[in-house]
Amino acid sequence: MLANDPHLALVRPVTPRTPRGCEDCLALGSPWVHLRLCLTCGHVGCCDSSPLKHARQHAASDGHPIVQSFEPGEDWRWCYVDEAMV
Repeated sequence: MLANDPHLALVRPVTPRTPRGCEDCLALGSPWVHLRLCLTCGHVGCCDSSPLKHARQHAASDGHPIVQSFEPGEDWRWCYVDEAMV
């Protein structure tokens, strides 16, 4: 776990842009496995176990590396740049 990850400076108070699922999968009609919340802008994307990995794609394309699990009862955070829990 990286407690001093420099990417944590990008974390902001966010509101999920779609509370009911991966916003990209919903638009495409694609299934997902688990959800991740971007802690920079509130994008809700699907995890790396999902077919389209939208959370990782969002992190790469928008430069928003820190996500939090958007699953009930989970509150862990992940940095896609450092591939580590933060």
